[in-house]
Amino acid sequence: MKKFFILFLIIAIVLLISCNRMQHDGLSYGFTTEPTTLDPLNPSNTADGRSILFNVFEGLVKPNTEGNLMPCIAESWVIEQDGLIYDFTLREGVFFHDGSFVTSLDVKHSLDIAVAAGFNGLNNIEEVITIENNLIRIILKTADPDFLPYLTVGIVKAGNTDREKNIIGTGPFFIESYSPQRNLVLVKFDNYWQNNLPHLEKVTIVFFPNYDTLMVALRGGSIDGAFITGSMAAQLDHRQFDIFNNRSAGVQLLAFNNLAPPLNDINIRRALNYGIDIQGIIDSAFFGQGVPSASPIIPGLSAYYVNSQAYTYNPDLAMNLLSQAGFNNANRLTLEITVPSNFTMHVDTAQVITNQLEKIGVNASIKLVDWPTWLSDVYFGRQYQATIISIDSSSVSPRGFLARYQSNNRDNFLNFNSADFDRVYNAAVTETDRSARIGYYREAQRIIIENAAGVYIQDILYFIALRGGAFGGALDYPLYVIDFASIYRITKN
Repeated sequence: MKKFFILFLIIAIVLLISCNRMQHDGLSYGFTTEPTTLDPLNPSNTADGRSILFNVFEGLVKPNTEGNLMPCIAESWVIEQDGLIYDFTLREGVFFHDGSFVTSLDVKHSLDIAVAAGFNGLNNIEEVITIENNLIRIILKTADPDFLPYLTVGIVKAGNTDREKNIIGTGPFFIESYSPQRNLVLVKFDNYWQNNLPHLEKVTIVFFPNYDTLMVALRGGSIDGAFITGSMAAQLDHRQFDIFNNRSAGVQLLAFNNLAPPLNDINIRRALNYGIDIQGIIDSAFFGQGVPSASPIIPGLSAYYVNSQAYTYNPDLAMNLLSQAGFNNANRLTLEITVPSNFTMHVDTAQVITNQLEKIGVNASIKLVDWPTWLSDVYFGRQYQATIISIDSSSVSPRGFLARYQSNNRDNFLNFNSADFDRVYNAAVTETDRSARIGYYREAQRIIIENAAGVYIQDILYFIALRGGAFGGALDYPLYVIDFASIYRITKN
């Protein structure tokens, strides 16, 4: 009887340790690109970088899964003078990761830096005033009732002179370590203002050079989860993985350099639009998982989104337009498509497009480059003909997608130049009547589409793959983020 009791006690202890380990163990998650910066006030970050920092830094407001802006560091606000003045009351008891309280001085400091850094939408700020320790006023140059989406920008600690190395946010996790090309470790912040979050003690983000190596790690069990595409989801054993839908909240497009011959000819750009079968791309490269967008903004912004039918697949019309421009079987148009090699979904898309363009007499080739080269040569250098990429927005706003098309915008890597667009866009951002503002944004989209700045494909439907039966709580935001705070480990009896 005594031996039986001792054996029972040992088993119970083992089970308790196992249960506790299951509750407190962390998550290992794979990414294929790294942050270019750990400073939330540096606007040059990658989409994956912003996705990671979503868990480390917070703004005055924060979007929920429906795209609505919820109180965050600010617990409430009042909009006055038809959108010219915003008064915010800060939430009490919000700590920075170093243990200090957030004050209005920190908010002013952060917004002043973001304005100087050129964050989209914040150039309309005339002045940020601290009224009391927990009250702050933002005065705009022109009234803007849609200003809130830009206030998701991360709040940092005033006086922190090295934000890249001394990473102090208010989010549910703090960064314990970062080893470039290896991993970044997030640890639960015990003094986070939402007492029930996060659920996980630790998240280890593992960086891979491409999706092939990531998939090997996922199948082999060295990581617990990752963002994957439809084609990769189809390769996984769904008895071993739970698959959750996750919008990329970005516009995948074949972007044209509108100043590079022969793409400086609008009829060539229109011919390529007619010669590409968007649904064929989704069926071939994404296993049918996706919906054509045909617009420079995502369908999730339903109030503003224009579902254009301007370029239905018409190869005969495409060849006719090419012929009018002097291209035929004897003189075939050549097109080089530069693609960042670490994004499998864009490489797959490029392969489908080259096959489709061959049918209309276009010799399209794919130039694979690494991500730093793509940033330097394509995005900043604008030395390319065409490229495939997804454009996202740091805010839940049409401006986040459309601002780059302004002729003088530094992020206008498409070299798009339209006086009509500039006029309509400028009218949109200053219009205080909501219905009129929506009308301007829709007209701005139509101008971009009519000028065929690129071929607008889809808001890619990504998936979050997590080890089967081990994790729950994955959320789908109308922004490209991964909310590690919501994910929990499933305990097993």
